Amino acid sequence: MSYAIVKTGGKQYRVHEGLTFLVERLTAAEGENVTLAPLLYVDGEQLLDGDGLSSVEVSATVLAHERGPKLRVVKFKPKRGYKRRNGHRQNLTRLKITSITAK
Repeated sequence: MSYAIVKTGGKQYRVHEGLTFLVERLTAAEGENVTLAPLLYVDGEQLLDGDGLSSVEVSATVLAHERGPKLRVVKFKPKRGYKRRNGHRQNLTRLKITSITAK
């Protein structure tokens, strides 16, 4: 089974065809195809990295734009009466890998 390591949103993901996963929010609209930048490609008999990656293309389809789970951020300093509570929800994009091709 072939797979690739791709980079998007400052993070790296190990992907294969048919995989659905969440990444940092992309500007592409739902249903649009995007191309991800590969860092490594591994097939049964070959391993491509560096200059060999110019022939590798990883394409994905944007399935949906979502928001992550609510995270509670709490700041507290004892004996000073200082308490702050904040919430945060990250904007995410759900992608489905449609093809990984090495020409």
